[in-house]
Amino acid sequence: MTRPDEISDEEIVRGLSEPPQIRQRVASLLGAVQDAHGDLKRADDAEQRLSEELRRLGQKAMQGWAERQVRITEQELRRGGRVHREGKKNSCGTPPSATSA
Repeated sequence: MTRPDEISDEEIVRGLSEPPQIRQRVASLLGAVQDAHGDLKRADDAEQRLSEELRRLGQKAMQGWAERQVRITEQELRRGGRVHREGKKNSCGTPPSATSA
């Protein structure tokens, strides 16, 4: 695995092209850094905008990570033959308990 400080520009661009939601969040973050709307006049405003963008980026990154983990787990289970997703259940439920007299 490549260390984050050793990743090339090409690897970064390739990584951003895979999950589009991450690319959009990074673009929003860059827009805030560059003050694309011209509305960040105070340091407090810039800090708040950047914090919001970083939080949203983190949420999207975690969502993408979780979705990837689900796909990997599903693939592993299917390869191992330990999962059956379609069809009816064989059980009719829990039988009722006996009544006391």
